[in-house]
Amino acid sequence: MTNFLLAAAEEEVHEIVAGTGGFFGEYAWIMLVLPWIAVLGIIFFGKRMKYLGAEIAIAMLAFNTVWSTILFVLNITKGVVYEGAVVIAEIGSDLVLELGWVVDGLSIMMYFVVSFVGLVIFIYAVGYMEGDVRVTWFFAAFTIFAGSMLVLVGAPNLVQLIIGWEGVGLASYLLIGHYWEKKENSSAGMKAFYANKVADVGLIIGAIMVGATLGTFRFSELSRAAVEHADDLALVAGMIGALLFFGAMGKSAQFPFHIWLPDAMAGPTPVSALMHAATMVTAGIYLMARTFPLYQNLAEDIRPWMVAIGAITLFAMGLLALVADDIKKVLAYSTVSQLGYMMTAVAAGGYTAGVFHLFTHAFFKALLFLGAGSVIHAVHSNNMSDMGGLRKVMPRTYWTFLIGSLALAGILPFAGFWSKDEILVTLGHEGYTAVMWIAIAGAFVTAFYMTRAVTLTFWGTYKGHGHPHESKPIMTVPLITLAVPAAIIGFLNIPGVEFGSTGNFTTWLGMREVVMGDHHPTAPDWGMAAIGLGAAALGILAGLALYAKDRATQQERDKFEIPVLYPLLRRKYYMDDAALGLVWLIKAPFANAINWINDYIIDGMVNTVGFVTSGLAHLVYGGLDQRGIDLGFNALAYGSGGSGERLRRLQTGQLQQYASVFVGAAVMFVIGFVLFR
Repeated sequence: MTNFLLAAAEEEVHEIVAGTGGFFGEYAWIMLVLPWIAVLGIIFFGKRMKYLGAEIAIAMLAFNTVWSTILFVLNITKGVVYEGAVVIAEIGSDLVLELGWVVDGLSIMMYFVVSFVGLVIFIYAVGYMEGDVRVTWFFAAFTIFAGSMLVLVGAPNLVQLIIGWEGVGLASYLLIGHYWEKKENSSAGMKAFYANKVADVGLIIGAIMVGATLGTFRFSELSRAAVEHADDLALVAGMIGALLFFGAMGKSAQFPFHIWLPDAMAGPTPVSALMHAATMVTAGIYLMARTFPLYQNLAEDIRPWMVAIGAITLFAMGLLALVADDIKKVLAYSTVSQLGYMMTAVAAGGYTAGVFHLFTHAFFKALLFLGAGSVIHAVHSNNMSDMGGLRKVMPRTYWTFLIGSLALAGILPFAGFWSKDEILVTLGHEGYTAVMWIAIAGAFVTAFYMTRAVTLTFWGTYKGHGHPHESKPIMTVPLITLAVPAAIIGFLNIPGVEFGSTGNFTTWLGMREVVMGDHHPTAPDWGMAAIGLGAAALGILAGLALYAKDRATQQERDKFEIPVLYPLLRRKYYMDDAALGLVWLIKAPFANAINWINDYIIDGMVNTVGFVTSGLAHLVYGGLDQRGIDLGFNALAYGSGGSGERLRRLQTGQLQQYASVFVGAAVMFVIGFVLFR
């Protein structure tokens, strides 16, 4: 057993006792390596298998689900904190690059979410992708997606986190543009890629500054230095905190980097589910949670800015869901809004509240995306204007989607109620009263747009074409599987309610080498709960009043428009236009500069080299080769030919001639001997 005695900023210093997790903690690296073996298996053998390689990916995630569940139980019962690493390189005499794995309350929670939610989504994808193009390629890229997230989650240092971070970005680019035959799909993939690359610059520079300041990239060392207020770190902590947050903004789609996420719906629906629930967009929140001691102890000046960004994201981006016709984009804007809740909570000092909302959100958002996919599969359209009345023909999809909607809206006793309520309480406790009311208003907006989505999709009469039907069990069983935790998993962290001596979610999440000294309520705040629940209930009632009544067309039913606000929302606050304009402003001079360099620098160098080469070739060919070497060889050949011709004339085959020559030569020899002896 290992004892950890560490400082906490807001609560009393206390001691936690944890073990290593034994075999499962010390060999947890297997969970990080296994996906890459699965990727190779899918690439080499997938096309020969019945489900085109999906079997390998599902088996891998099933194995990881079992392993992570065991770790989850061990952490609940005994506490687990373990960190292992292998040195891969050294820079100078001090800086060491390592690959490793960290096993603690935060990473165990994420191992479980990525593996379990991923497993359910992968099984669903077998039915959804049946008959699709490039299924083997899809599951290979899908496995890279999950595997990169596990590498990121298990990273004990910033270098490995960046490796997983970039792997997730690459996989998302491949999967968003899965149907690359349509330009808008490949453009959506590139948009996501570029938006994230801009933000990644902050993460990379921040990581370099951590390494240069502390001589290590380890999160544990960074946290210790922050808690101990190390002098070197204190000088640059604000800059490092801002840079790391800048990177997190891109990956977790915080304003103004949110613009890539709705367009990412171009990929297959299982991709959207995995991206929004268990990978990619949660990575930024995870980074903030992993580096939480830095913000709590040294980079405090950055926190109000983070709260402001999160508040804008949770409210303004939620409004965009009110006008979207594409059901997946409604959910996408919803995800952006919920990420704003998480970021605001963590930035305000609510480590547990933010991460707990990440945990519950993973289940009900995956459920909602898979439900949307089931509907899209049935009506062959993403647009709610082509839907309506589906609850009668798709009852399993309807009821599970309804559970997910209630959980997202924060209705008691579903999961989202408990996690969102804890965020509201934390904001109030930390003194962010105005932001707390913005978050309450956001709860109204969330309930409103989800009521609109449910009524337009499942109520009234069917407005589309064709004959929709319930999806196959391979798609509906995952919906039911996710609906259970979406309904009840919030009970894991009811303030003041503990499961015997093991505590509750707060206790399990707090198993880290550096204890989180965040505020978490020890008893329900029923007043705040009533306010939050009331806001959500009003949102549902307003939504029912406007959209429940059926009309001849979906457009008539969805005609509620507030002047000025509606066109502003339809144009997405002109953020896309502004981004495209900015890109154009940068692109035009950049392209002109590149063109000038190409014309006058590169072409000039190439032309000069060509001219010199041509001159040398002419000199070598005309002077040296033609008039030197060739002339010499030609002269030698000519001389040889003449000599041969003369010698050839001596060879007549007549013995008399040979005898005459011989005698003549002998006479000449005798005369010469007499004269010159």
